[in-house]
Amino acid sequence: MSSRKPTDPPLYFETHVFCCTNRRPDGHKRGSCAAKGSEKLRAYMKSRAKELGIKGARINNALCLDRCELGPSMVIYPEGVWYRYDTTADIDEILQKHVIEGGRVERLLMPPEVAAAGKSE
Repeated sequence: MSSRKPTDPPLYFETHVFCCTNRRPDGHKRGSCAAKGSEKLRAYMKSRAKELGIKGARINNALCLDRCELGPSMVIYPEGVWYRYDTTADIDEILQKHVIEGGRVERLLMPPEVAAAGKSE
């Protein structure tokens, strides 16, 4: 369901990818995405999207997306689809299947109950 109005200005980006790069102190009970490599993976995703010539997508840093214990996490809008990823191969697959083709990378999807549950701290 789109909440865009006919009078809204044109979209600058069609897709926003928010990659958690939050860093908590070492030893924190929930861990952090940055401690699990998310900063390098987000940088890779940004450069890879540029290499692939993907237009209309913005690869964003995000601080806590509230899923750090699950290890690097991202959410892609406007769909609101959540992924957990570990490798550059995972990033390549997300870019190809989700961002370019509009599909989903089923093996990397966070279960809906996990993506929707908050443990804010």
